Amino acid sequence: MRLNLRFIIAIIVAAVSLFGYYFNTSKNEVTGETQHVNMSADQEIALGVQAAPEMAAQYGGESPDARATAAVQAVGQKIISSTKAGQTPYKFQFHLLADDHTINAFALPGGQVFITQGLLKNLTSEGQLAGVLAHEIGHVVGRHSAAQVAKSNLTQGLAGAATIASYDPNSPGSSVAKAAVAAAIAKVISLRFGRNDELEADKLAVDFTPKAGYDPRAMIKVMEMLQSQEGRSSTPEFLSTHPDPGNRIGELQKEIAAEYPQGVPAGLKQ
Repeated sequence: MRLNLRFIIAIIVAAVSLFGYYFNTSKNEVTGETQHVNMSADQEIALGVQAAPEMAAQYGGESPDARATAAVQAVGQKIISSTKAGQTPYKFQFHLLADDHTINAFALPGGQVFITQGLLKNLTSEGQLAGVLAHEIGHVVGRHSAAQVAKSNLTQGLAGAATIASYDPNSPGSSVAKAAVAAAIAKVISLRFGRNDELEADKLAVDFTPKAGYDPRAMIKVMEMLQSQEGRSSTPEFLSTHPDPGNRIGELQKEIAAEYPQGVPAGLKQ
């Protein structure tokens, strides 16, 4: 009887998780995709603003270099004003972080975009900076964080249901082991989706950078720089959250060729 009750509860938990995920959908006006999200744009903005100070503190806070900060903000705003990103409800702010050793860039939901001095000093052109920022803007307008939260809620709910169903009061350790397996599976699923998000952000950057006057091929130079950093003691933190740059170079080349079959227009900033 108790066994049946556990399975019934597990089924209910799993059903609630599945329904909560698959019935919370929204069409992304930038990508045209229908996404499973359970946050509004305003909630994304509030979350990003709330988390920004803590994230900045992890990288030494805001950079004291006013000139470099202004350059980052100018390039970022140029991309926003020239593309569909500026037509979204997101409130974009661009931050240069003081950490001079860590090579990283990232975005929080709602429009908070960060780049470290460690990455900026390794870029050799304004076009490369534009490529990095456009990629992070792509994460924001792609609503990747909101989608990841929804996926995380789903996998946690299903893992919880599996734990309830497999619990054996005569062998408590069995539930722990099975829950660990469920959590590992959830992590693999999230990692796969994360890689897809990175490639979509690259695709959006290929679209955004030319509209702002920048050559999308500059992004390939960034990937080559990151690739050259692999294996060093200061391996970019960027690589811990982004796919292998070698693979991304090939995908970027395909996207650029598809977008410009007659060749990239002349006059764009490298």
